[in-house]
Amino acid sequence: MQFKHSPKTLELIDRVDQFLQNHLYPVEKELQESIDQAENRWAVPPLLEDLKARAKAEGLWNFFLPESEHLNGSQHTGFGLSNLEYAPLCELMGRSRFAGEIFNCSAPDTGNMEVLSRYGTDAQKDEWLTPLLEGKIRSAFAMTEPAVASSDATNIQTSIVKDGNEYLINGHKWYISGACDPRCEIMIVMGKTDPDNPDRHKQQSMILVPMKTPGVKVVRPMQVFGNDDAPDGHAEVIFDNVRVPPANLLLGEGRGFEIAQGRLGPGRIHHCMRLIGRAQRVLEMMCERAESRVAFGRKLSEQGKIREEIALSACEIEQARLLTLMAADTMDKQGNKGAKELIAMIKIVAPNMACTVTDRAIQMFGAAGVSQDTILADSYLYARIVRIVDGPDQVHINQLGRNLIKRMTGQA
Repeated sequence: MQFKHSPKTLELIDRVDQFLQNHLYPVEKELQESIDQAENRWAVPPLLEDLKARAKAEGLWNFFLPESEHLNGSQHTGFGLSNLEYAPLCELMGRSRFAGEIFNCSAPDTGNMEVLSRYGTDAQKDEWLTPLLEGKIRSAFAMTEPAVASSDATNIQTSIVKDGNEYLINGHKWYISGACDPRCEIMIVMGKTDPDNPDRHKQQSMILVPMKTPGVKVVRPMQVFGNDDAPDGHAEVIFDNVRVPPANLLLGEGRGFEIAQGRLGPGRIHHCMRLIGRAQRVLEMMCERAESRVAFGRKLSEQGKIREEIALSACEIEQARLLTLMAADTMDKQGNKGAKELIAMIKIVAPNMACTVTDRAIQMFGAAGVSQDTILADSYLYARIVRIVDGPDQVHINQLGRNLIKRMTGQA
Protein backbone atom coordinates (compact mmCIF):
# COMPACT_ATOMS: atom_id res chain seq x y z
CA MET A 1 0.00 0.00 0.00
CA GLN A 2 1.44 3.37 -1.06
CA PHE A 3 0.39 6.80 0.11
CA LYS A 4 1.92 8.88 -2.64
CA HIS A 5 0.53 12.40 -2.59
CA SER A 6 -1.11 13.72 -5.73
CA PRO A 7 0.41 16.73 -7.52
CA LYS A 8 -2.51 18.83 -6.29
CA THR A 9 -1.84 17.81 -2.70
CA LEU A 10 1.91 18.38 -2.99
CA GLU A 11 1.28 21.89 -4.26
CA LEU A 12 -1.12 22.61 -1.39
CA ILE A 13 1.30 21.17 1.18
CA ASP A 14 3.96 23.59 -0.03
CA ARG A 15 1.58 26.56 -0.07
CA VAL A 16 0.21 25.86 3.41
CA ASP A 17 3.68 25.28 4.84
CA GLN A 18 4.95 28.53 3.33
CA PHE A 19 1.97 30.40 4.74
CA LEU A 20 2.64 29.02 8.22
CA GLN A 21 6.35 29.79 8.00
CA ASN A 22 5.94 33.30 6.60
CA HIS A 23 2.77 34.55 8.25
CA LEU A 24 1.66 32.55 11.31
CA TYR A 25 4.74 31.30 13.16
CA PRO A 26 6.37 34.77 13.33
CA VAL A 27 3.29 36.21 15.09
CA GLU A 28 2.05 33.10 16.92
CA LYS A 29 3.25 34.26 20.33
CA GLU A 30 1.94 37.78 19.75
CA LEU A 31 -1.43 36.32 18.78
CA GLN A 32 -1.63 34.22 21.95
CA GLU A 33 -0.60 37.18 24.11
CA SER A 34 -3.27 39.36 22.50
CA ILE A 35 -5.84 36.87 23.78
CA ASP A 36 -4.29 36.34 27.22
CA GLN A 37 -3.89 40.06 27.89
CA ALA A 38 -7.14 41.34 26.37
CA GLU A 39 -9.65 43.14 28.59
CA ASN A 40 -12.37 41.12 26.87
CA ARG A 41 -11.09 37.56 26.47
CA TRP A 42 -13.97 36.74 24.13
CA ALA A 43 -13.13 39.45 21.63
CA VAL A 44 -11.67 38.07 18.40
CA PRO A 45 -8.07 39.28 17.87
CA PRO A 46 -7.82 41.51 14.78
CA LEU A 47 -4.57 39.77 13.89
CA LEU A 48 -6.41 36.45 13.61
CA GLU A 49 -8.96 37.95 11.26
CA ASP A 50 -6.16 39.50 9.18
CA LEU A 51 -4.51 36.11 8.79
CA LYS A 52 -7.82 34.54 7.77
CA ALA A 53 -8.39 37.23 5.17
CA ARG A 54 -4.91 36.65 3.77
CA ALA A 55 -5.40 32.88 3.58
CA LYS A 56 -8.78 33.31 1.92
CA ALA A 57 -7.34 35.77 -0.61
CA GLU A 58 -4.62 33.24 -1.45
CA GLY A 59 -7.23 30.53 -2.01
CA LEU A 60 -6.08 28.48 1.00
CA TRP A 61 -9.57 27.83 2.28
CA ASN A 62 -11.98 24.95 3.02
CA PHE A 63 -9.71 21.99 2.33
CA PHE A 64 -11.67 19.54 4.45
CA LEU A 65 -14.94 18.84 2.64
CA PRO A 66 -14.68 16.06 0.01
CA GLU A 67 -17.79 17.15 -1.87
CA SER A 68 -17.19 20.88 -1.46
CA GLU A 69 -16.33 21.40 -5.12
CA HIS A 70 -19.91 20.43 -6.00
CA LEU A 71 -21.61 22.93 -3.67
CA ASN A 72 -23.27 26.05 -4.97
CA GLY A 73 -23.86 29.38 -3.29
CA SER A 74 -20.30 30.16 -2.19
CA GLN A 75 -17.24 31.27 -4.09
CA HIS A 76 -15.00 29.59 -1.52
CA THR A 77 -16.16 25.98 -1.58
CA GLY A 78 -12.76 24.30 -1.43
CA PHE A 79 -10.88 21.72 -3.46
CA GLY A 80 -12.90 18.52 -3.28
CA LEU A 81 -10.04 16.67 -1.59
CA SER A 82 -10.35 13.07 -0.47
CA ASN A 83 -9.62 12.16 3.14
CA LEU A 84 -6.21 10.86 2.07
CA GLU A 85 -5.40 14.08 0.21
CA TYR A 86 -6.55 16.19 3.14
CA ALA A 87 -4.50 14.28 5.74
CA PRO A 88 -1.11 16.00 5.24
CA LEU A 89 -2.76 19.42 5.12
CA CYS A 90 -4.65 18.78 8.34
CA GLU A 91 -1.40 17.54 9.89
CA LEU A 92 0.29 20.83 8.96
CA MET A 93 -2.60 22.81 10.42
CA GLY A 94 -2.37 20.81 13.64
CA ARG A 95 1.05 22.30 14.32
CA SER A 96 -0.56 25.46 15.73
CA ARG A 97 -3.79 25.98 17.64
CA PHE A 98 -4.63 28.89 15.31
CA ALA A 99 -3.95 27.33 11.92
CA GLY A 100 -7.20 25.42 11.49
CA GLU A 101 -9.33 28.51 11.88
CA ILE A 102 -7.07 30.59 9.65
CA PHE A 103 -7.83 28.20 6.75
CA ASN A 104 -11.50 27.74 7.79
CA CYS A 105 -10.80 24.13 8.73
CA SER A 106 -11.34 24.12 12.50
CA ALA A 107 -13.67 22.11 14.68
CA PRO A 108 -16.55 22.18 15.33
CA ASP A 109 -17.25 24.11 12.13
CA THR A 110 -15.79 21.40 9.88
CA GLY A 111 -18.10 18.74 11.29
CA ASN A 112 -21.11 21.04 11.19
CA MET A 113 -20.43 22.02 7.58
CA GLU A 114 -20.18 18.34 6.69
CA VAL A 115 -23.54 17.69 8.39
CA LEU A 116 -25.22 20.56 6.56
CA SER A 117 -23.64 19.55 3.27
CA ARG A 118 -24.77 15.92 3.53
CA TYR A 119 -28.04 16.14 5.43
CA GLY A 120 -29.27 19.74 5.15
CA THR A 121 -32.07 21.03 2.95
CA ASP A 122 -31.37 23.64 0.29
CA ALA A 123 -32.85 26.30 2.57
CA GLN A 124 -30.68 25.19 5.51
CA LYS A 125 -27.60 25.26 3.29
CA ASP A 126 -28.40 28.74 2.00
CA GLU A 127 -28.98 30.14 5.48
CA TRP A 128 -26.15 28.44 7.41
CA LEU A 129 -23.74 26.45 5.23
CA THR A 130 -22.90 29.26 2.83
CA PRO A 131 -21.85 31.77 5.52
CA LEU A 132 -19.89 29.04 7.31
CA LEU A 133 -18.04 28.15 4.13
CA GLU A 134 -17.27 31.82 3.59
CA GLY A 135 -16.03 32.21 7.18
CA LYS A 136 -18.58 34.90 8.02
CA ILE A 137 -19.96 33.06 11.06
CA ARG A 138 -19.02 30.20 13.37
CA SER A 139 -21.04 27.36 14.87
CA ALA A 140 -21.34 24.86 17.73
CA PHE A 141 -22.41 21.24 18.16
CA ALA A 142 -24.51 20.67 21.29
CA MET A 143 -24.48 17.03 22.33
CA THR A 144 -22.67 16.45 25.65
CA GLU A 145 -24.70 16.71 28.87
CA PRO A 146 -23.51 16.90 32.50
CA ALA A 147 -26.24 14.68 33.94
CA VAL A 148 -25.63 11.57 31.83
CA ALA A 149 -22.74 9.55 30.41
CA SER A 150 -22.71 11.23 27.01
CA SER A 151 -20.12 8.80 25.64
CA ASP A 152 -23.26 6.69 25.10
CA ALA A 153 -25.21 9.01 22.81
CA THR A 154 -28.45 7.14 23.48
CA ASN A 155 -28.34 8.59 27.01
CA ILE A 156 -28.91 12.17 25.83
CA GLN A 157 -31.90 13.61 27.71
CA THR A 158 -32.56 16.98 26.07
CA SER A 159 -36.15 16.93 24.83
CA ILE A 160 -37.29 18.08 21.40
CA VAL A 161 -41.10 17.99 21.42
CA LYS A 162 -43.49 18.93 18.61
CA ASP A 163 -45.76 21.67 19.94
CA GLY A 164 -48.19 22.95 17.35
CA ASN A 165 -46.21 24.31 14.41
CA GLU A 166 -42.95 24.47 16.38
CA TYR A 167 -40.46 22.25 18.18
CA LEU A 168 -40.04 22.95 21.91
CA ILE A 169 -36.53 22.27 23.23
CA ASN A 170 -35.56 21.85 26.90
CA GLY A 171 -32.23 20.58 28.16
CA HIS A 172 -28.83 21.17 29.73
CA LYS A 173 -25.59 20.85 27.76
CA TRP A 174 -21.97 21.54 28.58
CA TYR A 175 -18.54 21.62 26.94
CA ILE A 176 -20.21 22.95 23.81
CA SER A 177 -17.13 24.04 21.88
CA GLY A 178 -17.39 27.38 20.11
CA ALA A 179 -20.59 28.52 21.81
CA CYS A 180 -18.76 31.25 23.75
CA ASP A 181 -17.42 32.75 20.53
CA PRO A 182 -19.16 36.04 19.66
CA ARG A 183 -19.20 34.93 16.01
CA CYS A 184 -21.13 31.73 16.81
CA GLU A 185 -24.61 32.07 15.29
CA ILE A 186 -25.91 28.53 14.97
CA MET A 187 -25.90 25.31 16.99
CA ILE A 188 -26.70 21.78 15.90
CA VAL A 189 -28.51 20.36 18.94
CA MET A 190 -29.06 16.66 19.65
CA GLY A 191 -32.03 15.60 21.73
CA LYS A 192 -34.90 13.13 21.97
CA THR A 193 -38.05 13.44 19.89
CA ASP A 194 -39.25 9.89 20.63
CA PRO A 195 -37.94 8.82 24.07
CA ASP A 196 -40.24 5.77 24.22
CA ASN A 197 -39.16 4.24 20.92
CA PRO A 198 -38.03 0.64 21.65
CA ASP A 199 -35.10 1.18 19.28
CA ARG A 200 -32.84 3.43 21.39
CA HIS A 201 -30.98 4.53 18.26
CA LYS A 202 -34.15 6.08 16.81
CA GLN A 203 -35.11 8.17 19.81
CA GLN A 204 -32.80 11.07 18.95
CA SER A 205 -33.01 13.88 16.44
CA MET A 206 -30.85 16.84 15.49
CA ILE A 207 -32.16 20.34 15.05
CA LEU A 208 -30.73 23.75 14.14
CA VAL A 209 -30.98 26.35 16.89
CA PRO A 210 -29.78 29.92 16.25
CA MET A 211 -27.81 31.29 19.21
CA LYS A 212 -30.10 34.32 19.50
CA THR A 213 -33.25 32.22 19.92
CA PRO A 214 -35.14 33.15 23.13
CA GLY A 215 -34.47 30.61 25.87
CA VAL A 216 -30.90 29.82 24.82
CA LYS A 217 -28.77 30.71 27.84
CA VAL A 218 -24.97 30.49 27.83
CA VAL A 219 -24.32 29.93 31.54
CA ARG A 220 -20.51 30.04 31.64
CA PRO A 221 -17.36 29.04 29.80
CA MET A 222 -16.12 25.65 31.00
CA GLN A 223 -12.40 25.29 31.67
CA VAL A 224 -10.04 22.53 30.54
CA PHE A 225 -7.17 22.17 33.03
CA GLY A 226 -7.89 25.77 34.10
CA ASN A 227 -7.83 27.06 30.50
CA ASP A 228 -10.97 28.68 29.10
CA ASP A 229 -9.72 28.36 25.50
CA ALA A 230 -10.81 31.88 24.60
CA PRO A 231 -12.02 33.27 22.27
CA ASP A 232 -13.80 30.06 21.21
CA GLY A 233 -14.46 28.44 24.57
CA HIS A 234 -16.52 25.47 25.67
CA ALA A 235 -19.87 26.64 27.02
CA GLU A 236 -22.41 25.35 29.46
CA VAL A 237 -25.77 26.00 27.80
CA ILE A 238 -29.36 25.82 29.06
CA PHE A 239 -32.26 25.38 26.63
CA ASP A 240 -35.33 26.75 28.41
CA ASN A 241 -38.49 26.37 26.34
CA VAL A 242 -36.62 27.18 23.16
CA ARG A 243 -38.90 27.25 20.10
CA VAL A 244 -37.79 26.70 16.51
CA PRO A 245 -39.76 25.86 13.34
CA PRO A 246 -40.00 22.32 11.94
CA ALA A 247 -37.90 23.46 8.97
CA ASN A 248 -34.92 23.47 11.36
CA LEU A 249 -35.01 19.70 11.84
CA LEU A 250 -32.16 17.85 10.14
CA LEU A 251 -33.01 14.86 7.93
CA GLY A 252 -36.10 13.85 9.95
CA GLU A 253 -37.21 12.69 13.38
CA GLY A 254 -35.29 9.73 14.74
CA ARG A 255 -32.29 10.30 12.47
CA GLY A 256 -30.05 12.00 15.06
CA PHE A 257 -27.92 8.98 15.89
CA GLU A 258 -27.41 8.30 12.21
CA ILE A 259 -26.23 11.89 11.66
CA ALA A 260 -23.97 11.72 14.72
CA GLN A 261 -22.23 8.62 13.41
CA GLY A 262 -21.75 10.24 10.03
CA ARG A 263 -20.33 13.36 11.65
CA LEU A 264 -18.02 11.77 14.20
CA GLY A 265 -16.06 9.53 11.82
CA PRO A 266 -14.42 12.42 9.94
CA GLY A 267 -14.22 14.45 13.15
CA ARG A 268 -12.22 11.73 14.88
CA ILE A 269 -9.73 11.31 12.07
CA HIS A 270 -9.28 15.07 11.74
CA HIS A 271 -8.32 15.29 15.42
CA CYS A 272 -5.78 12.51 14.86
CA MET A 273 -4.33 14.26 11.82
CA ARG A 274 -3.92 17.47 13.80
CA LEU A 275 -2.34 15.68 16.74
CA ILE A 276 0.24 14.06 14.49
CA GLY A 277 1.18 17.52 13.23
CA ARG A 278 1.44 18.85 16.76
CA ALA A 279 3.53 15.87 17.87
CA GLN A 280 5.84 16.32 14.88
CA ARG A 281 6.40 19.96 15.82
CA VAL A 282 7.06 18.91 19.43
CA LEU A 283 9.62 16.37 18.21
CA GLU A 284 11.42 19.08 16.23
CA MET A 285 11.48 21.23 19.36
CA MET A 286 12.95 18.32 21.34
CA CYS A 287 15.78 17.93 18.82
CA GLU A 288 16.58 21.64 18.89
CA ARG A 289 16.51 21.65 22.70
CA ALA A 290 18.75 18.60 22.92
CA GLU A 291 21.36 20.16 20.66
CA SER A 292 21.34 23.60 22.33
CA ARG A 293 21.04 22.70 26.04
CA VAL A 294 23.96 21.66 28.29
CA ALA A 295 23.54 19.74 31.54
CA PHE A 296 26.25 18.13 33.67
CA GLY A 297 28.93 19.21 31.24
CA ARG A 298 27.41 17.66 28.12
CA LYS A 299 24.80 18.60 25.53
CA LEU A 300 21.51 16.84 26.11
CA SER A 301 21.92 15.37 22.62
CA GLU A 302 24.98 13.47 23.86
CA GLN A 303 23.05 11.73 26.62
CA GLY A 304 21.67 8.27 25.92
CA LYS A 305 18.30 8.74 27.59
CA ILE A 306 17.56 11.86 25.55
CA ARG A 307 18.49 10.12 22.30
CA GLU A 308 16.28 7.19 23.26
CA GLU A 309 13.25 9.38 23.91
CA ILE A 310 13.71 11.27 20.64
CA ALA A 311 14.07 8.02 18.70
CA LEU A 312 11.02 6.44 20.34
CA SER A 313 8.98 9.57 19.71
CA ALA A 314 9.89 9.53 16.01
CA CYS A 315 8.89 5.86 15.75
CA GLU A 316 5.57 6.43 17.52
CA ILE A 317 4.67 9.47 15.41
CA GLU A 318 5.40 7.62 12.18
CA GLN A 319 3.36 4.61 13.31
CA ALA A 320 0.38 6.84 14.09
CA ARG A 321 0.81 8.75 10.83
CA LEU A 322 0.79 5.58 8.73
CA LEU A 323 -2.23 4.18 10.59
CA THR A 324 -4.07 7.47 10.06
CA LEU A 325 -3.28 7.48 6.35
CA MET A 326 -4.49 3.90 6.09
CA ALA A 327 -7.75 4.86 7.82
CA ALA A 328 -8.18 7.88 5.52
CA ASP A 329 -7.57 5.74 2.43
CA THR A 330 -10.07 3.14 3.64
CA MET A 331 -12.66 5.85 4.31
CA ASP A 332 -12.25 7.05 0.74
CA LYS A 333 -12.60 3.54 -0.70
CA GLN A 334 -15.12 1.89 1.65
CA GLY A 335 -16.84 4.77 3.41
CA ASN A 336 -16.87 5.63 7.11
CA LYS A 337 -18.64 2.41 8.05
CA GLY A 338 -16.11 0.28 6.20
CA ALA A 339 -13.29 2.08 8.01
CA LYS A 340 -14.83 2.02 11.49
CA GLU A 341 -12.24 -0.34 12.99
CA LEU A 342 -9.33 1.71 11.66
CA ILE A 343 -10.98 4.94 12.83
CA ALA A 344 -11.30 3.41 16.30
CA MET A 345 -7.65 2.36 16.21
CA ILE A 346 -6.34 5.82 15.35
CA LYS A 347 -8.64 7.44 17.92
CA ILE A 348 -7.00 5.20 20.52
CA VAL A 349 -3.44 5.49 19.21
CA ALA A 350 -2.95 9.11 18.10
CA PRO A 351 -4.03 11.00 21.26
CA ASN A 352 -2.08 8.64 23.52
CA MET A 353 0.96 8.99 21.28
CA ALA A 354 0.72 12.79 21.34
CA CYS A 355 0.34 12.77 25.13
CA THR A 356 3.43 10.58 25.50
CA VAL A 357 5.61 12.55 23.08
CA THR A 358 4.60 15.89 24.58
CA ASP A 359 5.17 14.64 28.11
CA ARG A 360 8.73 13.66 27.15
CA ALA A 361 9.28 17.11 25.67
CA ILE A 362 7.98 18.82 28.80
CA GLN A 363 10.48 16.87 30.89
CA MET A 364 13.25 17.85 28.49
CA PHE A 365 12.30 21.54 28.65
CA GLY A 366 11.84 21.56 32.43
CA ALA A 367 10.08 24.65 33.78
CA ALA A 368 9.88 26.17 30.31
CA GLY A 369 7.83 23.17 29.23
CA VAL A 370 4.91 24.07 31.47
CA SER A 371 5.19 27.83 30.90
CA GLN A 372 3.48 30.12 28.42
CA ASP A 373 6.76 30.51 26.52
CA THR A 374 6.38 27.30 24.48
CA ILE A 375 3.48 25.46 22.86
CA LEU A 376 4.07 22.36 25.01
CA ALA A 377 1.50 22.99 27.74
CA ASP A 378 -1.18 23.74 25.15
CA SER A 379 -0.10 20.69 23.14
CA TYR A 380 -0.46 18.38 26.12
CA LEU A 381 -3.85 19.90 26.98
CA TYR A 382 -5.07 19.29 23.43
CA ALA A 383 -3.80 15.72 23.27
CA ARG A 384 -5.23 14.85 26.68
CA ILE A 385 -8.69 16.22 25.98
CA VAL A 386 -8.91 14.34 22.66
CA ARG A 387 -8.65 11.13 24.68
CA ILE A 388 -12.17 12.06 25.86
CA VAL A 389 -13.86 13.99 23.05
CA ASP A 390 -15.66 12.13 20.23
CA GLY A 391 -15.73 9.03 22.41
CA PRO A 392 -13.28 8.23 25.23
CA ASP A 393 -10.52 5.65 24.89
CA GLN A 394 -12.43 3.01 26.83
CA VAL A 395 -15.46 3.13 24.51
CA HIS A 396 -13.35 2.71 21.37
CA ILE A 397 -11.22 -0.03 22.93
CA ASN A 398 -14.29 -1.95 24.11
CA GLN A 399 -16.12 -1.68 20.79
CA LEU A 400 -13.02 -2.49 18.75
CA GLY A 401 -12.30 -5.55 20.89
CA ARG A 402 -15.90 -6.74 20.57
CA ASN A 403 -15.88 -6.31 16.79
CA LEU A 404 -12.53 -8.05 16.38
CA ILE A 405 -13.63 -11.04 18.46
CA LYS A 406 -16.82 -11.40 16.42
CA ARG A 407 -15.04 -11.11 13.10
CA MET A 408 -12.14 -13.40 13.97
CA THR A 409 -14.39 -16.09 15.41
CA GLY A 410 -16.77 -16.03 12.46
CA GLN A 411 -19.65 -14.39 14.34
CA ALA A 412 -19.72 -11.19 12.29
